[in-house]
Amino acid sequence: MTTLPRSSPLGLTVLALLQYKPLHPYGIQRLIKQWGKDQVVNVGQRASLYRTIERLLAAGLIAVRETGRDQQYPERTVYEITDAGRETARTWLLEMLEQPKQEFPQFPAALSHLLLLTPREITDALQRRAGLLEGELKDLESALSGEAAEGLPRITMLESEYLRAVTAAELDWVRAVSDDLRTGRLAWSTSELMALAGEQEPAADG
Repeated sequence: MTTLPRSSPLGLTVLALLQYKPLHPYGIQRLIKQWGKDQVVNVGQRASLYRTIERLLAAGLIAVRETGRDQQYPERTVYEITDAGRETARTWLLEMLEQPKQEFPQFPAALSHLLLLTPREITDALQRRAGLLEGELKDLESALSGEAAEGLPRITMLESEYLRAVTAAELDWVRAVSDDLRTGRLAWSTSELMALAGEQEPAADG
């Protein structure tokens, strides 16, 4: 029995797009960008898309529809989804909707090691992050406005709504922490924290 590949945002997206029509890898990548799905799946490296397609093919979730060639492009393999792929896509989608996943993004990891920096360095870095978040928020709001102007139903814009809400919440939090650092409401003694860490070290095996 074939073992199903692990679910992934890119794998789910490939299966979802192939339910509309058979596509070759370039067509999949183009649709992901054209439909704004590159906000939620990483297709910056085409190699990752090809690896995902290979895994889906090996698992029987997609199949080769045809292989063609024309004067402008090299040989292209067109893929179509299988019945197993349709069922797996539904299973993955429901799992991703229902079950929060413990992920390990960079920002919380950086926050856990702030004692390596001075308060001024932290404040400056957070202010720079806030500036970038402001830009991202404007881009998301512009994209949502454009999609609404095109008459797209709200169900097609929920990922953009979610990203806007999460980005806005992060921006508010970063601004608040930066303000607490500037005013001194957030302060600490490095020596006291180092001493506390020393007290909490596990005893050496004797």
